[in-house]
This record gives sequence, structure tokens and C-alpha cells, in this order.
Amino acid sequence: MINEICSWIILIGSSSCLILGALCSLAGGWGLVRLPDFYSRLHAGGITDTAGAGLILLGLMISSGLNLTTVKLFMIFFFFIVTSPSACHGIVRAAIFHGLKPELDEQHH
Repeated sequence: MINEICSWIILIGSSSCLILGALCSLAGGWGLVRLPDFYSRLHAGGITDTAGAGLILLGLMISSGLNLTTVKLFMIFFFFIVTSPSACHGIVRAAIFHGLKPELDEQHH
């Protein structure tokens, strides 16, 4: 009885993380297509990397259990969490350095 309950909790937790990760990835992809300028699109791409891939990896770690695969998935997760925001920041700094200005909506000012 307890094992069955634990397996259901693992299944629900893993499925929830995988579905939320897929939805974050879809939202980021939609943002890449629909957002107006470079900086907004880069923000959508960064969200997709960090939240989408992070939740998918977390769901895979939950479903995998405690083994070597989970350790490898955690190392990939840590790599994503550290490198994705750093890469986005570096790309933005390079764009600003080269004079790319953000598009501002002048109607609200």
C-alpha cells in the first residue's frame, strides 16, 4: 500500500514537472516569434533555457530515482542554471556595446 502511494506521488511529481517544463518551452518559443525586439526575444530564450529545460530535467530526476543517472541529470541541470543567465547577460552586453538600442513604445511616455 505504501509503495503504491509513493509510486503515485513520484509519477504525479515527475509528470507535473515535465508538463510545466514543456509549457515554459512552448511559451519561450512563442515569445521568440512574437516579441518585437532583440532584447525581448533574448529574454524569452533565456526563460526557455532556464525554466523549461530546468523543469524537464527535474522531472526526469524525479522519475529516475536515486542512481547515477540522477547525478548526471543534476550536473546538467546545474550547468544550465549557471550558464544560461550568464550567456544571456554576455549577449546583451555585446549588443549594447555595438550600439543596438531597444525599441521603446513612445505612446505610453
